[in-house]
Amino acid sequence: MYRYDRIDQQMIDERVAQYRDQIARNLAGEISDDELRPLRLQNGLYIQRHGPMLRIAIPYGALAAAQLRKLAEISRRYDRSIGHFTTRQNMQLNWPKFEETPEILGELATVEMHAVQTSGNCVRNITTDPFAGVAPDELTDPRPYCEVLRQWSTFHPEFAFLPRKFKIAVTAATDDRAVIRAHDVGLEIVRNADGEIGARVFAGGGMGRTPVIGKVVREFLPRRHLLSYLDALLRVYNRYGRRDNIYKARIKILVNALGIEEFARQVEAEWEHLEDGPTTLTDAEFDRIARHFAPPAYESLPGDDTAFAAAVASDKAFAAWVKRCVHPHKVPGYAAITLSLKAPGAAPGDITDQQMEVVADLADRYSFGELRVTHEQNVVLADVRRRDLFDLWQIARANRLATANIGLLTDMICCPGGDLCSLANARSVPIADAINQKFDDLDYVHDIGDLSVNISGCMNSCGHHHVANIGILGVDKNGEEWYQITVGGQQGNATAIGKVIGPSFYAEEVPPVIEALIDVYVEQRSASERFIDTFERIGLEPFKQRAYAGHEKHKPARSAAEQVSAEAQVQHV
Repeated sequence: MYRYDRIDQQMIDERVAQYRDQIARNLAGEISDDELRPLRLQNGLYIQRHGPMLRIAIPYGALAAAQLRKLAEISRRYDRSIGHFTTRQNMQLNWPKFEETPEILGELATVEMHAVQTSGNCVRNITTDPFAGVAPDELTDPRPYCEVLRQWSTFHPEFAFLPRKFKIAVTAATDDRAVIRAHDVGLEIVRNADGEIGARVFAGGGMGRTPVIGKVVREFLPRRHLLSYLDALLRVYNRYGRRDNIYKARIKILVNALGIEEFARQVEAEWEHLEDGPTTLTDAEFDRIARHFAPPAYESLPGDDTAFAAAVASDKAFAAWVKRCVHPHKVPGYAAITLSLKAPGAAPGDITDQQMEVVADLADRYSFGELRVTHEQNVVLADVRRRDLFDLWQIARANRLATANIGLLTDMICCPGGDLCSLANARSVPIADAINQKFDDLDYVHDIGDLSVNISGCMNSCGHHHVANIGILGVDKNGEEWYQITVGGQQGNATAIGKVIGPSFYAEEVPPVIEALIDVYVEQRSASERFIDTFERIGLEPFKQRAYAGHEKHKPARSAAEQVSAEAQVQHV
């Protein structure tokens, strides 16, 4: 993985010193809270419902074991011994003391970590495939591209005050596991007819209150032009993106207003001034970065391991874990594994300090000292020998890290919601817990098969509910928490936005509604169909009818005004 050089370390150390001085001056009354706000946001510090929240950067989800141990130490010393992994592959601390945040940043700097650009109207953390570098279906390792983009975007003076936050995702695999089409910019690393590697560029995607699937703005961009072209694209956005309305400031609004052809034309016109300029990415510079991601010292192993096969055959629980949590690896004898942070009763994405220590130990012992955080709020160990899987599983199981639910209903993406976030309209984690309790039969959950359920506490969509097979959105109605349901969203190459089924539900109605939707699938599916396949074949109406059957009778009667408000909410989201 990438290691800081002298310049990297100096930049972060200087930023810590600057931030420490800013906080001290604020506490002394020399800087007002309003004056401090943009300064603290540049360093990942929010003020949430109950106090500060610090968002720590994990570039493209990659962590060394030593870094995770430092996060465990920080969570014990400065927080409540817990961290929360986000859909941008970062970590949030939800209970730090305001005056101690400079000390936290100082501790992070000792292990080449920071909180820069995890908030504010700038280029945020670059995300990618958690199986980067080991996936059998990838064209090339996307991590060097991510690191190039990280270095390009960090402290970029021209893009420090964009109209709104800007998110970039990169994939280089046949199957898109980074949801690139739902980002401001998505990059698909491809090879052209001449064998040259470059990128297909998507622009104008995003979720939030106006979910949009990104469109291709350039079919092939040679690698050497990656940075100059993105400079041009961001310049067009910076120049014309709306600053008068925060809800219409994302690049998706601009692309939609101009049309993708006109937007592309303007980017190309701007690029004429930048092509082959100082930001040209030379082969020498790319190779310098790529050397940080050289493959580890793999052993020469047989593709099949008899001890592993025997364990699968003899232990039903281990076999179930292997089926859901063990993934193919391009090197014979190795596998990638996902450690689930979705055990029953746990808040999705939360990891305790003790679990961090365990994962760090597992990474050191079994996976060359590295791990990855996933978009789905789990943890991946990418380089595990197949013969070690049973031993690893036993340790993970003892520490509630081996729930065999990856890709299943209970592997929910979930934001912290109204329990912590000041922007949320409703709580998210209790809904996830209630669904877990409703579907506590793991055999039945396995029978349902691949099914994504994502939960967001507000229209900012931090839980990515729009691209879930079943999405749940918290909405506010006259001071009460209600939940709107969407069906038919999905990630991957066929990324799609879910469709709202109708008026929203009380919290206690959500689990029965989810059960009703699943009942339709179970009744209607063919032998090989996933939930999303059945939905695409039979359409929304059967799901909608079943969801509302029997639920109106125990809702209080709505006034005409409330009915209009509910319908407007459906149209607005």
